[in-house]
Amino acid sequence: MRCLAVACSPRKEANTSILAGEALAGAKKAGAVTEILYLTGYSYAPCMACDGCFKNGRCIVKDDAAFIFNKILEADRIILAAPIFSMSICAQAKMLIDRSQQFWAARYILKQPVVADKEIRPARRGIFISAAGTNLPGVFEGAIRIIQYFYKIMEICLAGCFCYPKIDRKGEIKNHPAALAEVFTAGMELAGS
Repeated sequence: MRCLAVACSPRKEANTSILAGEALAGAKKAGAVTEILYLTGYSYAPCMACDGCFKNGRCIVKDDAAFIFNKILEADRIILAAPIFSMSICAQAKMLIDRSQQFWAARYILKQPVVADKEIRPARRGIFISAAGTNLPGVFEGAIRIIQYFYKIMEICLAGCFCYPKIDRKGEIKNHPAALAEVFTAGMELAGS
């Protein structure tokens, strides 16, 4: 079982990155081979809406997004962790998700599977982790809709969303042991399912 966490915050030691690490630790305890990618370490452009992916289901832009997507496609379990900025997921996460247009094209234009070897692998599952500095009504709703779309396109069943309001200062989540324990358990369950 291969479990990948994608930490999307522009801050490497961010609250969502800490939560992703805890979930990944839970997955490792359940026996998964684990890896974390920090999007801050990669360079990729936004989608250009050029429709180049309509030809073969792959993006024509040559940058680090291809490497990131290959890691996502290879994984059996996905943990995507992104903070809320301005009532939606951070730009780093949204930009990557927009680049998944290539998989939409593969699936719906070209009628090709996104995951080529899915018949010989366990069904792919994933969770979403987020934190927001506010507790405004609906603060996580837009982000969850985006993740639902992304996971559907990537042929990942969304197994749960773990969203924590009023967590803003860097490292503040460490003062919330119940949240850390919750995502650790979610990681264990994700890898064990």
